[in-house]
Amino acid sequence: MTTTTTDSVTSRLDRLPFTRTHLRVLTGSGAGWALDAMDVGLISFVIAALVSEWNLTTASTSWIASAGFAGMAIGATVGGLLADRIGRRSVFALTLLVYGVATGASALAGGLVALIALRFVVGLGLGAELPVASTYVSEFAPARMRGRIIVVLEAFWAVGWTASALIGYLVIPSVPEGWRWALAIGAVPAAYALIVRWALPESPRWLASRGRATEAERVVSGMESSPVLFGRPAATVAAAVEASSARASTVGERLRGLWTPAMRRRTASLWIVWFCVNFSYYGAFIWIPTLLVSQGFGLVRSFEFTLLITLAQLPGYAVAAWLIEVWGRRATLSVFLAGSAVAAILFGQATTIPMILATGMALSFFNLGAWGALYAVTPETYSTSLRATGAGWAAGVGRIASILAPPIVPVLQAVGGIPVVFIVLSAFFAIAAAATWGLSESRGRSLAE
Repeated sequence: MTTTTTDSVTSRLDRLPFTRTHLRVLTGSGAGWALDAMDVGLISFVIAALVSEWNLTTASTSWIASAGFAGMAIGATVGGLLADRIGRRSVFALTLLVYGVATGASALAGGLVALIALRFVVGLGLGAELPVASTYVSEFAPARMRGRIIVVLEAFWAVGWTASALIGYLVIPSVPEGWRWALAIGAVPAAYALIVRWALPESPRWLASRGRATEAERVVSGMESSPVLFGRPAATVAAAVEASSARASTVGERLRGLWTPAMRRRTASLWIVWFCVNFSYYGAFIWIPTLLVSQGFGLVRSFEFTLLITLAQLPGYAVAAWLIEVWGRRATLSVFLAGSAVAAILFGQATTIPMILATGMALSFFNLGAWGALYAVTPETYSTSLRATGAGWAAGVGRIASILAPPIVPVLQAVGGIPVVFIVLSAFFAIAAAATWGLSESRGRSLAE
């Protein structure tokens, strides 16, 4: 593959308006993203139900969440490597299949050990899917609207989490062993994987980087002839954040490429942000239903509050999607993380229902807006040959934090109650906000090849 051919694919993609093919890639990937969120969200309601139904301690049920996150850590790192090796679309479909089947099987678990083991397998698929999907969509998106498109993709998370809150609220308390029915619904991604595999195109940037010029040309030509939904072709596009680097072909070369002198500050900053955001997000949102129950609210009332708090994710994404192309990646991410830090402290101090709802919704608004900005900036940090690997390893490091957070939260609660829990989570948000300024600013720029 010549540089000229690769540059041609890149410039043609970046000049495109938003077409029907872009919409198909976005909604197809977004549906998978929403199904993932539904699965992750459901486990918080399942844990709250199992505490009473199986007479489990909070500490023992925390391992249900941690097992899933352990699988996600491995899945993210391996999935990123595979996506740079065999393609984005194939890995995306495979991960949906793995976690869809395992989630359906979780509904049949007869005890805690079996459920923990199956949640680990679920995590393998889920951990690989998210960074691969964001990489996949970013490689189709025109430079001038790429950040906004990725935040919209992330907004599908709110759709899935809201679905999980509705299922938790309507299904789990309403029927005997309702948590099993809730998990059975999670098997839907297994069927959706077949649609993904055959209905969506492979990334033309990845095809070009692998020397598959004819296939890349076919995909780009199809996008150029696709009906325009909005926007106009761009006359020029800003240069990439950094010059192209040598192609990384082996696993070792790709991993070393993340830590070259030109990349080490960005990689370190990205890993810190991912670690801190994961710790705070999963430390809070996995436990919110259970923490509310511990404050004296009934199971149904707790699920009702969680549903209302979850709905605030949608405006958070909407505002982040607008600001990310106005303020840029770093400023948007930093502001939303700082807002999350303040909201976490206030939520930990809330004692009345209005304050619990108001501060919980603020935490949901800022935290999920930050997630949208983080998923936008992550794939933009690396060149095409490293992009999925870099995104996968950043997500994998973040999943280490999500493994640690569920068992640490009950310990913190025992030490100082809910206020101490959220002071610690707020500190992690603040560290992430500071680390954001070590990232590159890539607003309006072409992806590095």
